[in-house]
Amino acid sequence: MPSYSFTVNGEAVTVDAPADLPTLWALRDKLGITGPKYGCGIDVCKACTSHLDGEAFNPCVTPIADVEGSEITTIEGLADGDTLHPVQEAWLDMDVAQCGYCQPGQIMAAVALLNRTSNPTDEEIDAIENVCRCGTYFRIREAIKQAARNM
Repeated sequence: MPSYSFTVNGEAVTVDAPADLPTLWALRDKLGITGPKYGCGIDVCKACTSHLDGEAFNPCVTPIADVEGSEITTIEGLADGDTLHPVQEAWLDMDVAQCGYCQPGQIMAAVALLNRTSNPTDEEIDAIENVCRCGTYFRIREAIKQAARNM
């Protein structure tokens, strides 16, 4: 079985896996990183959203072979030690989460947006396609705006 080496949350890892194994399963089942959630497996719900070399990506549809030599950041790697990322702080301040299942992916998508633009419009925020079945979209938008002000 081939091996793939990459960095996850600042740590170098090597995973033995078939080339077509979705990266999500390597993260969750082989590395024990459970922040990225499985929702649909077809790049629709985006509960698994993480960062690949600083850009949002969906590991449920990205083969492990495609991340060789790359840097992945999951929700577990977003905080700086005990200091939460401003988006995580805003999520708490705005009481965004209800069930919480989609929140890691939502937060990672929000961070990617704020890395691209420091003052996103409502339209840019609404273009985030992560699905929240609890419907906390208004609070998500407000949390992203608060995080933008605090970054």
